[in-house]
Amino acid sequence: MVAIPLNEKALKLPEQERIAAEFEIPYRQYLDPSAQLVGEPPEFARNPDTMITLYRAMTLSRIFDAKAIALQRTGQLGTYPSSSGQEAIGVGYASAMAACDVMLTTYREQPAQLWRGVTLVELLRFWGGDERGSDFAVPREDFPVAVPIASQAPQAAGVAAAFKLRKEPRVAVCALGDGASSKGDFYESINLAGVWRLPVVFVVINNGWAISLPREKQTAAETLAQKAIAGGIPGIQIDGNDIIAARQVCGEAIGRARSGGGATVIEAITFRMGDHTTADDASRYRKEELVSAAWKLDPLARLRNYLANRQWWTKGDEEQLIASCREQVESAVAEYLKLPPPSPGDMFDYLFETLPPALEWQRKQFTGGSR
Repeated sequence: MVAIPLNEKALKLPEQERIAAEFEIPYRQYLDPSAQLVGEPPEFARNPDTMITLYRAMTLSRIFDAKAIALQRTGQLGTYPSSSGQEAIGVGYASAMAACDVMLTTYREQPAQLWRGVTLVELLRFWGGDERGSDFAVPREDFPVAVPIASQAPQAAGVAAAFKLRKEPRVAVCALGDGASSKGDFYESINLAGVWRLPVVFVVINNGWAISLPREKQTAAETLAQKAIAGGIPGIQIDGNDIIAARQVCGEAIGRARSGGGATVIEAITFRMGDHTTADDASRYRKEELVSAAWKLDPLARLRNYLANRQWWTKGDEEQLIASCREQVESAVAEYLKLPPPSPGDMFDYLFETLPPALEWQRKQFTGGSR
């Protein structure tokens, strides 16, 4: 977002018609749908080890996603939100973060969670209805999945405010959907982030649909990135299926926040390939032609072709990767299915430090007083 000074033409307008300010939203893409570079790529995109690591992470997420849906369909997992098609932006912003940063996400951010160190078993536990899956072994301060829409945005502003007060060089990264950008929580958060110059990055993942509501019916804004203007912070739109753009732009925003430059809103254009969740049937409101067209923009295929075009990746590499990912996923599923279920009393025992009297009574009625 750039504020353009009054130009000579504007100054010649009648006083009542002068332009107070003009704004523009930049767009960034490095790797187009045909896997061809658009302009000069950042340094990391020239490194085969880095790019292959990103591709491996995206592939593991895709294979886990398919297995999780199969588990739900067979009654072995709860309602599950597919992340298929959104692997580039998830891995992109997560890979740009430092270990000390804090991630606050909506659902559908499994690619980012896996990169940050959340295990496959922890993901399965959470989506299986066991809240102990949110007790991450590695990213201890990353927030649990926020299912209420946009509720993590004010939390991200709060986390960033704490970092600033403590003078800690850390950044809060908040991922949310296009529908969440229409909520008051989001606007209040970017307003506060702008006023207080907070070290926070809001990644708005525009996948085209807020459940069954298409993007054009929830906002008349030409872009979602321009909503940053209301908060007085920069906004930028990127090709969310381009892993190079995702990592680079998120890295720039996170670096800016860490150095005291304040917040940024990044709108990542992508597409939700599957249903909203396994409780949804997207065919009731979305034409198949849209999905077919979106598959031609598949972020995995785009990156795979980029690697192959540079002779960094072979058919044999692909086969080994798929076999390895499937083995990891199946091993995690076997471990998950062996875990004892949570106790019904856990909903009382881990909600409050000291259980209020009214809930203590409910707990005794529910569990017979046992702990």
